Amino acid sequence: MRDFTNRIQVKRVISPVTQTNSDTALVGQIIDRQGFESVTFVIATGGLTDADATFTVLLEEGDNSALSDNTAVADADMISQSTSAPETAASFTFTHDDQVRKLGYIGTKRYLRLTITPSGNNSGAAPLCAMALLANATMQPVVQATA
Repeated sequence: MRDFTNRIQVKRVISPVTQTNSDTALVGQIIDRQGFESVTFVIATGGLTDADATFTVLLEEGDNSALSDNTAVADADMISQSTSAPETAASFTFTHDDQVRKLGYIGTKRYLRLTITPSGNNSGAAPLCAMALLANATMQPVVQATA
């Protein structure tokens, strides 16, 4: 089957934002993966204008809908270009203008949260956003949620 659209759910994690002169963490929406066996987070950057900023990615998991039981996801439960340090591979610096990063989750917890924390972002702008692609649905076709 060539259709991918009716087999995935796309959820907003971090709305498009331009963070200016701030090291404030961008804490994503809590993603409920009920009904889906896999999740891939997609992070997109725009023109990063600070000359020395770094952006660290953290993925947390839990079984409580408010993530009051949150813990950092173990490297073994994530997939990226680097199997030894998946969150590091998804992180980026001021030199990664107009790029896309992805971070997959293969753990068993129901709720997930992605956080991007800038450091040294004190003289420029950092446009970025993040989405979650939920796949391998237990029931298909998948109807896209609006929220």
